[in-house]
Amino acid sequence: MLKLLEDYLKQKSSQGIALAFSGGVDSSFLLAVLGKLYQENPFPLQALTMHGILQDEKEMSDAKDFAQKFGIKQKIFRFNPLEIEAVKHNQQERCYFCKRSIFEKFSDYAKEQGLTFLMDGTNADDLKTFRPGKKALQELVVISPLAELGFSKAQIRQLSQELGLETASKPAVPCLATRFAYNTLLDEEKITRVAKAETKLKQLFPKIKDLRLRVHDDLARLEVQQADFPQIFSRYTEVVDSLKPLGFKFITIDLQGFRSGSFDNNSK
Repeated sequence: MLKLLEDYLKQKSSQGIALAFSGGVDSSFLLAVLGKLYQENPFPLQALTMHGILQDEKEMSDAKDFAQKFGIKQKIFRFNPLEIEAVKHNQQERCYFCKRSIFEKFSDYAKEQGLTFLMDGTNADDLKTFRPGKKALQELVVISPLAELGFSKAQIRQLSQELGLETASKPAVPCLATRFAYNTLLDEEKITRVAKAETKLKQLFPKIKDLRLRVHDDLARLEVQQADFPQIFSRYTEVVDSLKPLGFKFITIDLQGFRSGSFDNNSK
């Protein structure tokens, strides 16, 4: 399948490619393949990264390092997603409005730079899940090679491993708005608090890959895989001591275990 992707990208490379690059598994894999092609035969190519309060700081640092490793020019944009009403009020369609705003900026920049094709790392599995942002990509004619060619998440991880990419086993890191129930009014203080809380938990449990802290006012609901429960229970005092100073009065573990997008209406 790698050859199929390379041929697809080669056909478009001469007209210039701008890749929306978050540093996650999918966009990193796509950037690595583009970087390989660029080294073989240079063409107009840039990685576009959006830096906002809903992204983890470490993710931004990792994204910078990854782009530099492949010698690809990276343009970092900054914006405040909380200026978008749908995001500020954490509406169910917030992802559409946020992604629309981000990709409008990317699209304008790509045109200014003479980069014909704006791409992103959407994969084939993403097309089967609740993702309001897909509509924004369609409206702005963003190309998703991995989805278009049928690459699943598992295949992307496997190929990433074969390419020796450190992102092959990287867990998903969705935006921090997903830690709150829909229609919760978001502000910088709430976002910063949950970011600090998850950072502390990841420091306590570096071997736990899937970890989310869902926030219900002053209650913190911890989601991990059920197989990881013993780790949490064995250090529950440290968990409490880490989260209480951040203003959480109640701290609990979700007995259903980790569920991606557990606040979505279609979750079980």
